[in-house]
Order: sequence, then structure tokens, then C-alpha cells
Amino acid sequence: MNFNTLESKKIYSGKAFQVQVDSVQAPNGLMMQVEIIKHPSAVTILPIDEQNIWFVRQYRHAAGLEILELPAGTLEPGEEPILCAHREIREEIGMSAKIMKEIGGFYLAPGYSSEYLYAFLASGLEPAPLPGDTDEFIQVETIPIQTVFEMAEGGQIFDGKTLATLLLARKLLDIRP
Repeated sequence: MNFNTLESKKIYSGKAFQVQVDSVQAPNGLMMQVEIIKHPSAVTILPIDEQNIWFVRQYRHAAGLEILELPAGTLEPGEEPILCAHREIREEIGMSAKIMKEIGGFYLAPGYSSEYLYAFLASGLEPAPLPGDTDEFIQVETIPIQTVFEMAEGGQIFDGKTLATLLLARKLLDIRP
């Protein structure tokens, strides 16, 4: 299908993202205004040791509550996703990974956002902390692997990127539904 962007106008620019409005002509000639959140790509990491998956718990103001999530972060300009993943787990859980394997990727919310996430499985964890972001207040938690998947299936994990990454990792971890 051919959608033709006739005009694109940036209406907001902030620290984390930009908002633009595009005038788009659909294949049937219909004219539409499409609002897009422009966000750089990001990574999400599933850090795993012999028994546990490592998480962060942090307050998310838009949701109004603390959310259990896999470590994640935005790529710096020109940064390769794998390097971002290595940096983010050191900043967020204080661990480095001997093995960082890309297991897939996905758009977070393609109906209104350009954000694409690269998903990684991190293993061979060793302590190697880096200073975290000053505006993040993170608690690190480890949860047994099987319990994590039971929590996901039981509706106890609310973060979309975490759920998608768990789904991508399920077969690699040989977890049965």
C-alpha cells in the first residue's frame, strides 16, 4: 500500500522524544493527520544467572505506580545496540555480561511511536557497576526463572517490553507454557 506523506511538522521537542504531525494521503485518497512520537531506538535486556532473572523496579509516573521491568535504555547517538545493552545492565543492575545475545526486536507502540527495541539475553553475569542516571530511582530484584514466567502468565507483569522480551526468550530458556 502506498501512503504518501505530504507534510511533516515537529510540534514538540523534549529530552526523551519529539512529537510530529504528518499530513498523509492514504491509497484511497483520504487525507489524514497522523501524530507520531519520534523516539530513538532502545534496548531491553533479559539478564539471567543459573537460577534467576534480574529486574529493576521503578516508579513510572505515566502509570502512577512502581513497575517491575527488565533493564532497558535508549541508544546514544551513533551507539550500536549491543554496546548500549552492555552499558545499560551495568548502569541499572550493576552487572556485566560475558555473553550478550540479540534475541529479536519489536516496535513498542507502532500506532503512534517510532521506538524500536532490540532485545538481548545476557548471561555470565559479573559485578561491574557504572553510575546510573540521576533521574532514575531503581531497585534491583532477582526472581526465579520459572516464577517469572508464572507471573507473566498470571498478569503480574505489566510492562510491555518485558512481556515481549520474555516471549522471545521463552524457547531459548526451554520454558514450557
